[in-house]
Amino acid sequence: MDSQIYGSSKLVCVVFLSILLGLSTALPEESAPATVKRLSSSKPLSVGQQINSNSVLVALLDSHYTELAELVEKALLLQTLEAAVSQHNLTIFAPRNEALERELDPEFKRFLLEPGNLKSLQTLLLFHIIPTRIRSSDLPSSSEELIRHKTLSNDHLHLATGNGKDSGHVMVDLAKVVSPDDVVRPDGVIHGIERLLIPRSVEENFNQRRNLQSISAILPQAAPEVDPRTHRLKKPSPPVAAGASPVLPIYDALAPGPSLAPAPAPGPGGPHHHFDGESQVKDFIHTLLHYGGYNELADILVNLTSMAVEMGRLVSEGYVLTVLAPNDEAMAKLTSDQLSEPGAPEQIVYYHIIPEYQTEESMYNSVRRFGKVRYDTLRLPHIVVAEESDGSVKFGQGDGSAYLFDPDIYIDGRISVQGIDGVLFPPEESKPVTKFAAPAAKVVAKQRRGKLLEMTCKMLGAVGQDSRFSSCN
Repeated sequence: MDSQIYGSSKLVCVVFLSILLGLSTALPEESAPATVKRLSSSKPLSVGQQINSNSVLVALLDSHYTELAELVEKALLLQTLEAAVSQHNLTIFAPRNEALERELDPEFKRFLLEPGNLKSLQTLLLFHIIPTRIRSSDLPSSSEELIRHKTLSNDHLHLATGNGKDSGHVMVDLAKVVSPDDVVRPDGVIHGIERLLIPRSVEENFNQRRNLQSISAILPQAAPEVDPRTHRLKKPSPPVAAGASPVLPIYDALAPGPSLAPAPAPGPGGPHHHFDGESQVKDFIHTLLHYGGYNELADILVNLTSMAVEMGRLVSEGYVLTVLAPNDEAMAKLTSDQLSEPGAPEQIVYYHIIPEYQTEESMYNSVRRFGKVRYDTLRLPHIVVAEESDGSVKFGQGDGSAYLFDPDIYIDGRISVQGIDGVLFPPEESKPVTKFAAPAAKVVAKQRRGKLLEMTCKMLGAVGQDSRFSSCN
């Protein structure tokens, strides 16, 4: 009986002691007793011990820096960070979610997530972690003070006070600290920063891969080349300031006549090297695919014609474009008669491109003020007439009209994409200009998705050209 009571008292003591230890780790650092502070300032974990629920790594995975936490998991760094936190206090400079979701270059993000670039992703993430505890009180407080710390990637971060518009803020290299001491734990601290930090080695690796991918053809240097737009020998273009007006009118800058020939190999950039039209066109096509409901138009621009390359070249040379994008439901209503003429798909797309930069707001304000507005198209000399209708913008007239259905799908200052619910055709009186024209009213036919692509594949087979579109195979 006595032994049972003695054993029970031992159990009660052990439970009570464990509760006290749990309370001590749960106390905030400012209110914890001196003994607890000494424990927390020492090495937080012994090697081989499991991560405590109060660890800075657990806080990172459970915090609002979810995008960074996902990258850490994809980079297979959890075990490495567990070993690091067992030996050091860590300071993590964590980019906010917006910097990784919307503000990060999509091409660079794809580069980081490719399996072959795992080492670059690990280096980039470890570049944000310092094996030293740095609180907000340890950050620089004057512009003359510059602190240099070695990171887990063996690179160095520089902490200083910003100048100019960043005056009064602590800077970590080129990123501003927006949330100092955002998460504080016994074994580490997380400071929120406004943007991703990119070490030089990762940036050089990315630029090298991108340059190798973009250079897909080498032009001959010895033989002179004739510019098909001016019919003169090509000469090096003089430097043009960014934002300046293009040298030629947009109709003179167009390639001489749309055709069904395969798209030429894309070049590394525009002649003035101020606008990367190829990347911007790729970006808006990816946006169409992610937005949903515009796959037909995206397939045409990517696989069927040289339209995407043409648009990218125009943007690289300083021009701006607005694309009226018919949705998949509208494209499925196209009939065989509307696609029977050679070059019909190109003519359709050209009629939906306006050589101006227009947003939903600018077009709606124009039609409200002026009633009807005429927009030039790349299908010269045809125009598109817009007017206000039911609180929206209506393009065209009668049964061949279309409404602005999905405004501002993509706007980047150079290319604007506006979703519409119908396919537009030039009016009936413009028929003598070209053999291809739409009937006055929409033809009610059996709806088939992909009719435009199917007919073009047949035309490509008839003229004996190889198609790069996978659906033709």
